[in-house]
Amino acid sequence: MTKTRIGTHLNDTARLRVRGKDTLSEVVGELSFTEGFYLVVTGRVPTATQRKVLDAALLVLMDHGLTPSALVARIVADSNPDDIQIPLAAGALMVGNRYAGTMVGAGRVLSEGMSFGGDKREWAKDLVAKFRQSKRRIPGFGHANYKGVDPRAARLFEVAEAAGVKGDYIALLQTLSEEIDADAGKRIVLNATGALGAILHEIDFPVEAMRAVAVVSRCAGLVGHVLEERSSPISPDIYALSETIDYEEGVD
Repeated sequence: MTKTRIGTHLNDTARLRVRGKDTLSEVVGELSFTEGFYLVVTGRVPTATQRKVLDAALLVLMDHGLTPSALVARIVADSNPDDIQIPLAAGALMVGNRYAGTMVGAGRVLSEGMSFGGDKREWAKDLVAKFRQSKRRIPGFGHANYKGVDPRAARLFEVAEAAGVKGDYIALLQTLSEEIDADAGKRIVLNATGALGAILHEIDFPVEAMRAVAVVSRCAGLVGHVLEERSSPISPDIYALSETIDYEEGVD
């Protein structure tokens, strides 16, 4: 028989269960959204430390202004003004390897480093060399606007450490950052998604679900953009800009 441990079916009116807990008496009114999110993903109610860190992770990526995800959501909202789920879904599709979603790549790198049996600094040096040889960027490093320090990453570390995380993954990420800087001969900023990869590890959040933190967070922020598009639209300006793009004859 096919089974699930997530929740009972809506037709099962005799009981409402989520991850083994009574939905109405143990979840609704008892857990925050952050705690419920952690519960449904991991099957465990988070500790105070885990809740604090996940809450910070959800908040830090909620909105970054008129980013690609917000622009897409606003344009789609202009075409579908009565169906808010459509622009939210469109905007959420922009979370990936280039925008907002690289914490999963950082998380995988850190998993590899933590399972390495030898000296962690040697592992970091080898990793940097491999990425350089393949001409790939190490996920979680570099930013178009922030130079030196990404204040979002610094704040996430502050929150995590104040909340009482063990700190092994944060230390490993900092070691990797030092080796990246040494190889580049300059400071390469450790960005927010790199920090998220580390702090989500610290609270035992599964790597394969890390990008979902960005998706859930960004969807909340996109609600604000979609609603604002109704009262203060920017899509007409985007359409006007598109009319200034010259057409060039020929093919590449």
